[in-house]
Amino acid sequence: MDLHLPIREEKSHKGTFGKVLNIAGSGNYSGAAYLSSMSALKVGCGYVTLASIPSVLLRVASMTPDIVCVPVGEIKSQLSKFDVFSLGSGLSQEPGAILMFKAILSDLKDTDKPVIIDADGLNIISKFPKIKLPQNVIFTPHVAEASRLSGQKVEDILRNPRFTAKKITEKYGCTTVLKSHKTVVCSKDEMIYTNNTGNSALSKAGTGDVLCGMIAGFSAQKMEPFEAASLAVYLHGRAGEIASEELTEYSVLASDLLKYIPMAIKEMLVSNLS
Repeated sequence: MDLHLPIREEKSHKGTFGKVLNIAGSGNYSGAAYLSSMSALKVGCGYVTLASIPSVLLRVASMTPDIVCVPVGEIKSQLSKFDVFSLGSGLSQEPGAILMFKAILSDLKDTDKPVIIDADGLNIISKFPKIKLPQNVIFTPHVAEASRLSGQKVEDILRNPRFTAKKITEKYGCTTVLKSHKTVVCSKDEMIYTNNTGNSALSKAGTGDVLCGMIAGFSAQKMEPFEAASLAVYLHGRAGEIASEELTEYSVLASDLLKYIPMAIKEMLVSNLS
């Protein structure tokens, strides 16, 4: 599969490159909200709004001026102005978070806009499998989350991740990004992309939140779900590899990837020109 970056139009403004609404974070996981928001901007999205609880918004706002912060209780009336939605990073499975997640998905059930569901969003869906999902939804499970979604044992998933990715896609009608040492992306029509970038540096808390944001950011630039997910997975892995050259595989943090995503993108730009 040939991977291509979205075109950057010279005559443009922030709306040209899409608006992402990221519903993420909880009391103990403000970092997930930050990482999944910033990574969408790092891949070229024009505008990211984080909707979360006040304590998370205060922490994220203190870390960066680049993200618009809105209390999650105020977001329902604003959904129509966004191009892409990402839900679940660091959300928790507290009763209030579950109610909020289900309410947002209910509001989005008829949208044809991309919706990326990550982390606790996937755990909630595995508990409530009858939740109606939008038509252009992307799931980003790691192996344990894939086990809960598919009903398969972890060891069986590791033996044949392609089979499990297809099974999740068939069951939920989604594009599936099954994260492992060789991440598998399965489209709704069961095209498969198996990624070969990345290393053990990505085996750290928060790296999945970065990937979720990258997929959202590329989706905001009008890429189709399968193409957006495959490109994000490839560049996420390359960012980890490039970071490891300087920091070693031991010491790369999820937050370090934000610095190295541009280097991975630059490498692809140079390769496409040569």
